[in-house]
Amino acid sequence: MEQTRQERLTKKYGNYSSKESSGKPSISIGRGGGPMAKGAMGKSGKPKNAIKTIGKLLRYLSGEKKLLIIAIISAIAHTLSTLAASYMLRPIMNTFLYYDPKETDLTDRITGLIWGIVAMAVVYGVSVFTQWLQQRIMLTVSQRALRQMRRDLYNKLQRLPIRFFDSNSTGDIMSRFSNDVDAVGEMLNTTLIQIISGAITIVGTIILMIYTNWILGLITLIMTPLLTLASKAILKYGRSAYVKQQKNLGMLNGFSEETISGQKVVKVFTRENIAVEEFEYLNDQLCKSQIKAQFCSGIMGPVTHQLCNVSYAITACVGAILVVKRGFDIGGLTISVNYTRTFNRPINEISMQMNTVFSALAGAERVFEVMAQEEEQDDEKTQVLDSIKGHVVLDNVSFGYTPDVTVLHNISLYAKPGQKIAFVGSTGAGKTTVTNLLSRFYDIAEGTITIDGVPIEQIDRSFLRSNIAMVLQDTHLFTGTVMENIRYGRLEATDEEVIEAAKVASAHSFIVNLENGYDTVLENDGANLSQGQRQLLNIARAAISKAPILILDEATSSVDTRTERHIEEGMDALMENRTTFVIAHRLSTVRKSNAIMVLEKGRIIERGTHDELIEMGGRYADLYHEIAELD
Repeated sequence: MEQTRQERLTKKYGNYSSKESSGKPSISIGRGGGPMAKGAMGKSGKPKNAIKTIGKLLRYLSGEKKLLIIAIISAIAHTLSTLAASYMLRPIMNTFLYYDPKETDLTDRITGLIWGIVAMAVVYGVSVFTQWLQQRIMLTVSQRALRQMRRDLYNKLQRLPIRFFDSNSTGDIMSRFSNDVDAVGEMLNTTLIQIISGAITIVGTIILMIYTNWILGLITLIMTPLLTLASKAILKYGRSAYVKQQKNLGMLNGFSEETISGQKVVKVFTRENIAVEEFEYLNDQLCKSQIKAQFCSGIMGPVTHQLCNVSYAITACVGAILVVKRGFDIGGLTISVNYTRTFNRPINEISMQMNTVFSALAGAERVFEVMAQEEEQDDEKTQVLDSIKGHVVLDNVSFGYTPDVTVLHNISLYAKPGQKIAFVGSTGAGKTTVTNLLSRFYDIAEGTITIDGVPIEQIDRSFLRSNIAMVLQDTHLFTGTVMENIRYGRLEATDEEVIEAAKVASAHSFIVNLENGYDTVLENDGANLSQGQRQLLNIARAAISKAPILILDEATSSVDTRTERHIEEGMDALMENRTTFVIAHRLSTVRKSNAIMVLEKGRIIERGTHDELIEMGGRYADLYHEIAELD
C-alpha cells in the first residue's frame, strides 16, 4: 500500500515524464483539455553534470565582469591585509615583548609597541573596508545575475509549446521560479565570494607558513589531504541528498498548488481527509530528505573542525620543541599557530557553506532543465499573408499526443468563411484535440490542414494565432480592471469598442452594476464574480478581437440555461462573418450550425445539419432525444 501510494504521488507530482498513456490523454486538474505528454522533463536523481551547471552559472556572472573583477581584487586585498596584519605580530612580539633589557629601554619599547599596534589597526582597517566592499559588490552582481536568470526563465516559458505546460504541474514550474532561483541567489550573495576569499586565504597562508618555518608549514600541508578526503566523501553523499530535497520540495508545491486551487472540488466530494493524508505523506518525504541533506552538510563542519584542532595541536607541540631545541623565535611560533587557525578557518567556512552550494546546484539544474526544453520551432518556409478569410480544410488528419497512441483518425472536413461547424460527442472523443491542431498547439502527424489554401505549417504561428479567437471552458482573468481584461483580446481597442463587445456578450448589464463598473479591479482570477460572469467576460474578450476564426470550446458550459438563452443573440452577432468551430455538450447551442460533426473515439461517425442528423436517426439523434427527455 505504501509503495503504491509513493509511486502514484511521485508520478503525479514529481515525474510527469514517466507517465504512460493508456490511450486517452490524461487531463491535469484545473487545465481542461491538456494532454499529459511524455518526455517533458526527466528524473532528478542526482546531478547530471555539476561542472556544466557551474559553468552555466558563471556565464550569468560574466555579464558583470568589471564588478566581479573589483570584488575579486577586494577579496585579494582583504586576504592579504588580514595575513599581513597577523604577520606583524612577529616583529612586535620579538622586539617589544620578548626583548633584551640591555638593548631596549622601556620608553622605546612602549613607543614601538604603540606604533606597531597603530600600524596593525590601519592594516586591519583596510581588511574591514575591502571585506565590506567585496560583499556590497557581490550583492549587486548576484542580484543582477538572478534578475537575468528569472528573465531568461520567464522568456523561455513563453517560447515553450503547450505540450510542456500540459506535462508539468504549475506548482512545480513555480517552484523553479521561487525556491530554486532563491537557492541560487543565496549562494551567489555570500557563498561564492567566501569560497574565492577562502581559496586565496589558504594559498597565502601556506606561503607565509613555509616562509616562517617550513617544518610547521609542512605539518599543515600534510593534514590538508585528510581534510580534503573527508570533505569529498561527505560532498559525494550530500549532493544527491540535496537534489532529492529540491525534487520533493517541487512535488509538495505542485500538490499544494493543485489542491488549493481545487478546494471546491475537494470539499464537494469531502476529500479533505485524503488531501491531508497525501499532503502529510509528501511533507514527510520532504522532511526526511531535508534531514538527510542538512545532516550531510551539518556533519562536515564538526568533522573538519576536529581535524583542524588536531593540526593545531600538532603544530603547537612541534613549534614548542623547535623553540626549545633550535631557537625558533616566540613571535614565529605565535604567528605559525595563528596561521594554522587561519588556514583551517576558510576550510571550515567552505565546508559549512556546502549545504548552500548543494541546494544552489540542485536548484540551478532544475532551472536549466527548463531552459533546455525544446522550444516551438520557427517554420523555415512561411508565406506572407495579408489577411485570413477563414476557409479551413482538414484532409485525412491523424494525430496522437504520443507516437504509439493515435487520438484522431483520418479526420476530413471543411468550413467556408463565415460558416459555423460544431463538434459533438462523448468526453475523450477528440473534439478539443481538433481545435488544438487548428491553433497549432500541436502539429499533426498525418494529413493536411489548410487555411485559405495555405498549409498551416507554412503560416507563421504568431500570425495564425492572432487570427484565431478562443473562448475556453476554463475561464482565466488577469489581475486588473474589467476593461483591461476585455481589451486583452485587442490591445488597441478603444473604450467604446470594449463596451460594445461587452454588450455583444451580454456582459454590459452586470458590469455597470459592479462597484466601479468597467474600472472594477479583478483579483484572484475574478473571484469576486460568479462563474457565469467570468465566462461572459471571456466571451467579450473574444468579441473584441477581429480574428476571422473563432473557437468556442464549451464556451457556455458555465452559464445557466437562462443566461445562455439570453446571450444567444449576442453569440450570433459574435459569430457573424467569422468561421466558427463550436464544441458543446448542450445540443441547443449547435442547432444553427452549418454542419455538425459527431465524433467517437477520434473518428467522425456522422455529419450533417441538425435536421439531417435527426432524420438519420443515429448517434446524434439518440443524444438529442436523451437530452430532450431530461429537459
